[in-house]
Amino acid sequence: MRTQGVDCNQDVRAAIEHLLAAGGKRIRPTLVLLVGNMIGGNSEPLVTLGAAVELLHTATLVHDDLIDGALLRRGSETLNARWSSAATVLTGDFLFARAAKLASETDNTALMRLFANTLATIVNGELTQLFSARGVINRENYYQRIYAKTASLFEMSTQAAAMVTTDDADIIGTLRKFGYELGMAFQIVDDLLDFTGEQATVGKPLGSDLLQGLVTLPAIYFTEMNPNHPDVRSLAAGGWGDAERMERLVQSIRGSDAIQMTMHEAEQAVKRAIAHLLSFEDCIERTALEDLAKYVVDRRI
Repeated sequence: MRTQGVDCNQDVRAAIEHLLAAGGKRIRPTLVLLVGNMIGGNSEPLVTLGAAVELLHTATLVHDDLIDGALLRRGSETLNARWSSAATVLTGDFLFARAAKLASETDNTALMRLFANTLATIVNGELTQLFSARGVINRENYYQRIYAKTASLFEMSTQAAAMVTTDDADIIGTLRKFGYELGMAFQIVDDLLDFTGEQATVGKPLGSDLLQGLVTLPAIYFTEMNPNHPDVRSLAAGGWGDAERMERLVQSIRGSDAIQMTMHEAEQAVKRAIAHLLSFEDCIERTALEDLAKYVVDRRI
């Protein structure tokens, strides 16, 4: 791999190959290609943009795994399980740089501004989660966190695909809203799977968010229904540090209506996302986007 005439370090190349070999859903670049093709875009800038988006996403995962101390991702060792923290951070930085370079090759200044703003949103969200989100039981705080963490990149993917294809502000705005709703639904389901998935499949302990003090939508619903539950009340006082208490709370949430209520909210977001596609001509790409949106709430991992 080369960038502006500079050879990629051999170790960095091996790390990137390891990351790519781990696979993944590739939902974000798929969104870029489907959205762009639906509105008649040129394949070359769309492929470049899709690669930029996926590299940006991969870079955030590298840093996330290091911050969380995660040793597995998609069933494979994370970089920080194999390398030092310094090497892991620098590899993530390299991926950010490569993603930015690819985005710049679209020769679209507005898109580059959007790309930079989205990266800033993601990083700011991670900092907020790291320093001021532990034990917070608040819907607005939760929605802001999942927007920064996940929905902002979905939103950018669909908006940017439209930006390299058309100057029509209405089309760009509609597709931005589609990406936003889909991204919110995606993270809500991710948070739900943290309670309902199989640990061996998810690749991390069930309820791992609560064990870190992060209160997600299933726990918020449970709290609203059980405000005086002692394990819930302990969260604000640092109760997530008590693993036994949190494991008990996870089981309480798993057996409650909070699970169904959370899924319903994700399904409603997907319905809103699909509604934003109805103004576009019925075609293969639109059908594929609708199917992708439905997959978001049907998936089990």
